[in-house]
Amino acid sequence: MKRAFLLLLLLSGIVNAQKPVFTTAKVKAATVYFNAAEITQAATVTLPAGTSEIVVKNVADYLNENTVQIGAPASLTVLSVQFTRDYISEFEPDETSPLIKKVRDSIKLLQKEIQKTGVLKNSELKTLELLDKNTVVAGQNTGLSVAELIKLADYSKAKYTETMTAYNAFIDREQKLNEIMSRLNSRLETNTKQAEKTSGGKLVLQVMNEQAGSVPLDITYLSPSASWSPFYDLRAENTSGPINMLYKAQVVQQTGIDWKKVKLTLSSGNPNQNNQAPILSAWFLRFGINPALAYSPGAANTIRIRGLSSSGYSSNAVAKSEVSTVSNYTTINENQLSVSFDIDIPYDVLSNGKQHSVSLKDIKLPATYRHYAVPKADKEAFLLAEISDYSKYNLLKGEANIIFEGMYIGKTFIDPNQTSDTLNLSMGRDKKISIKREKVVEKSGTKFLSSYKEQTFTYETTIRNNKKEAVQLTLKDQYPVSTDKEIEVELLQSDKAKANAETGVLTWELKLAPGEAKKVRISYKVKYPKDRNIDNL
Repeated sequence: MKRAFLLLLLLSGIVNAQKPVFTTAKVKAATVYFNAAEITQAATVTLPAGTSEIVVKNVADYLNENTVQIGAPASLTVLSVQFTRDYISEFEPDETSPLIKKVRDSIKLLQKEIQKTGVLKNSELKTLELLDKNTVVAGQNTGLSVAELIKLADYSKAKYTETMTAYNAFIDREQKLNEIMSRLNSRLETNTKQAEKTSGGKLVLQVMNEQAGSVPLDITYLSPSASWSPFYDLRAENTSGPINMLYKAQVVQQTGIDWKKVKLTLSSGNPNQNNQAPILSAWFLRFGINPALAYSPGAANTIRIRGLSSSGYSSNAVAKSEVSTVSNYTTINENQLSVSFDIDIPYDVLSNGKQHSVSLKDIKLPATYRHYAVPKADKEAFLLAEISDYSKYNLLKGEANIIFEGMYIGKTFIDPNQTSDTLNLSMGRDKKISIKREKVVEKSGTKFLSSYKEQTFTYETTIRNNKKEAVQLTLKDQYPVSTDKEIEVELLQSDKAKANAETGVLTWELKLAPGEAKKVRISYKVKYPKDRNIDNL
């Protein structure tokens, strides 16, 4: 019975097509991913029974049409959904459009003014007709003296002139108002076309309704024109207390619609990623290019050292006091694939492409502090904060501001995607620890032995603690590692450093008292054929 009823409604709708029904969707919630946003909107529309075309305005300028979902009562059947930015109706335009409504309001005011001018013009015309009649009656009245006739003629003349002037003025005004009306009608036609074509994204729904009445609609879709990125403020007053971390987000959206008082959710998931599980195919081996032909001299012997870095000091200022956060209003949900932050406080995020800062959580991080230096790569020491069991804080990759002892130090980068149990946060450079690394000339040199060349390198590093408290410093240096049997490397001196033979990295754990200075020395020898050259020695 229901199927037959729907078919009857469909056939009646084809015969008696309804005018499109316009409605404006309001943004209720947004789930923002790193590369997209799922937007939830609500709208209400009054529909007749039968088939109708609904035009939903105020949706995103760009959206994935395949992700559009329409929630409606059981009495409404959605036949089709189409997204467009160039909707043109064959029926009456949407009178609620600001482009149309403004001109319509002006036309209404002008019509009242034209009507008022017409009444005043007709009043002056009636006065002229009355003056003409009085002049004729007065001329036929022989009871008036000559003086009285002259006085009456002067009055009639003056009044007639005044009335005719006013009458002509109203005619001119009426003509000008009609010209303005003509221009407004022309503008209305232009704005109507413009409103239908260029007023942002629209969803055109073909629906079939069992009974007339008001129908609520819930609309959900994905738009690629939004994103967010984690950001942190790291504050530490000294090296004995915890780090106060403000977990923040920078939200950007250019969907074409402003989000006003929306429930915001931030997710680390990727809604556009391929969700198809991979399948292994057969692995066929084949010959390729001879490696000897692709050899680049010196490439195999490149030695690199990795150290922690910071952007250094900056002129950007950061306020000492932070605004109140939403720590008590943020719920963190973690699953196997992503982390999401549900924020109960409604937010405004305008569609202007600018970064909107959203505070997520205040976290106190218990930290162990130490200093770290790689003088071969950088002549300054870095203060590191070691965070244990950091996985419970649901941290994501992102930049962080460093505020130490009330001063803005610079930026660092937090990367929790590592295999170690401890997260090292670089808290910036410590200028009160001076480091000097220099070559010891008398202990360095080159010797030629028959067909071989032998080079000796010796470096001495001096570290001074200019602080008022003792510091624990991890110092690193390195010697080269050979990947060619014709190149022999021998470590001659390391001053009790812990050596990694595979990487050539030397590590010292030094404890420096206030004002104390220490020296460490590294020396190594490289022997290789004298007719060969090592580019990166």
